[in-house]
Amino acid sequence: MRIAQVAPLCESVPPKLYGGTERVVSYLTEELVRQGHEVTLFASGDSLTKARLVPVCKQSLRLAPGCVDPLVHHVILVERVLDQKENFDLIHFHIDYLHYPKCQNEDVTTLTTLHGRLDIPDLVPLYKRFRDMPVVSISDSQREPLPWLNWQGTVYHGIPEESLKFQPVPGKYLAFLGRTAPEKGLDHAIAIARKAGVELKIAAKIDRVDQVYFDSVIKPLLDGPGVEFMGEISDSQKSEFLGGAMALLTPVQWPEPFGLVMIEAMACGTPVIGYARGSVPELVEEGISGFIVRGVPQGALAVRAVSTLSRQRCRDYFEQHFSATRMCEEYVGIYERLLDLDKRPISSASDQIVGENEVSSEYPMRL
Repeated sequence: MRIAQVAPLCESVPPKLYGGTERVVSYLTEELVRQGHEVTLFASGDSLTKARLVPVCKQSLRLAPGCVDPLVHHVILVERVLDQKENFDLIHFHIDYLHYPKCQNEDVTTLTTLHGRLDIPDLVPLYKRFRDMPVVSISDSQREPLPWLNWQGTVYHGIPEESLKFQPVPGKYLAFLGRTAPEKGLDHAIAIARKAGVELKIAAKIDRVDQVYFDSVIKPLLDGPGVEFMGEISDSQKSEFLGGAMALLTPVQWPEPFGLVMIEAMACGTPVIGYARGSVPELVEEGISGFIVRGVPQGALAVRAVSTLSRQRCRDYFEQHFSATRMCEEYVGIYERLLDLDKRPISSASDQIVGENEVSSEYPMRL
């Protein structure tokens, strides 16, 4: 197949430091190439890929000192993609809904993976307007606010099995990896570690929008004992950081759509202790790849019980459910189904009309 992958421009593909969506796009793109597909990647110019790269901007926008309005570059991105639409059998977007107005009436087969939260009221009128656009969820819980969208399936993220090293012997610290945003629950992670009496190492990114929260809430908590703040880390540092931990803490305070760090930890054999919100109960197999808890006291108890888990079973669970190969094969199945549907003849114009409160049956709701 001739496939276009369209990535956000905020980070390179793969990211130099923090970045979930762009990392997943990289894993999918490289696996599609490995499986013999003809892939074009639309991304920032500092991206690295075996696919054909179309650089839409010179540098990832977060690292570009002169970037004031990222939206401008993404509008150009959509135009660049559609200028080349004849070169592709299918265009796979990872930029939320920005392309919907342009693509809705284009003679082109598209798929959009929704990577963010969908429980925002502002999204409802937008998705009602563009409810026919084929979309994929990254967890079943993510789609709950908008069950009537044109869901093609849920495809869990996957990572290359060799990208992170399995470490059979745990270290003596707990790990937190991610952003310092309120929804990630770093304050709860610190409380869990202190209650359990175990050192916590924090590898976290401070976004500009989270700086005030970090300064007022998180920074004072770092002054106490048993907490080390390391800042952002690169991909090359993840195996050592995650693999050396006794457990990863993810006490999220929001409906986490996926949480790539959880499967990264599992790949290292490190179990996850997470709150029962969003995708966490879908990804963490209780007693095998970690524990699902409710609140700081339960979290501290789970820390004390984590030594009873087998790190080899945790790694095996990752390989069975979260490999890049499995992710790629599921997407290819959806691509083939969409292309087959687009080849079907249309019997009459009335067949294409969908009522305001109806959902089109043209596409399946689940895999």
